[in-house]
Amino acid sequence: MAQLTFELPDGSTRDVDVVQVLNAGYAGRSQDDVAAHVAELAELGVPAPSVTPALYPVSPYLAQQTRSVSVQHDRTSGEAEWALVVDGDGELLLTAACDHTDRELEVHGVAWSKNAGPDVLARRAWRLSDVEERLDRLTLRAWVTHGGEESVIQDGTLAELLTPRYWADVLRDRGDLVPGTVLISGTIPMVEGVDQFAAHWRVELGDPDTGDVIGLRYDVVAMAAPIG
Repeated sequence: MAQLTFELPDGSTRDVDVVQVLNAGYAGRSQDDVAAHVAELAELGVPAPSVTPALYPVSPYLAQQTRSVSVQHDRTSGEAEWALVVDGDGELLLTAACDHTDRELEVHGVAWSKNAGPDVLARRAWRLSDVEERLDRLTLRAWVTHGGEESVIQDGTLAELLTPRYWADVLRDRGDLVPGTVLISGTIPMVEGVDQFAAHWRVELGDPDTGDVIGLRYDVVAMAAPIG
């Protein structure tokens, strides 16, 4: 079982024993944005989903707070997302996340590809109740690094995505809104022309009203060549 630790704005910490991880997909509020993301994936050979939004269970150990993601080849990439975390007392926390996905495997099955890489989470979080009234103004951004040069690859707001409350209601109806649950939001469109297959990813969830930013960053590290 994975254990995550989050620092809240008041300096307190929450330890979360992860029991389940769920990755939302095609979860934009705008159908235009959903269609754009489907088109992005179609360019990589990923078939369109039969239902939107989608929800993919992944192994609990894939929820990680790490600075390094090991990969088997050079066709993997992240996605800037928010994460809804149910702590041990049942309180809902909001943090930044990056869903690192195997794009080669994705053409054979989205659920398989989600289980081939970690969901990287930030080490800080907000109480959802503290930011929910201004949720749509929160920003979500991602940068990738190639050859030491960083480029913006995603830049939007949470108004583009279905809300944490929407997903909390879905999980409650399923009986899945339990302590230790981590739900990853689905992502916003990528900037056209920016290479997503990068050596480094950085994601920020920002609150313009307070200036507070929750961030994460990690290196993408190639595994050793196999024998056999």
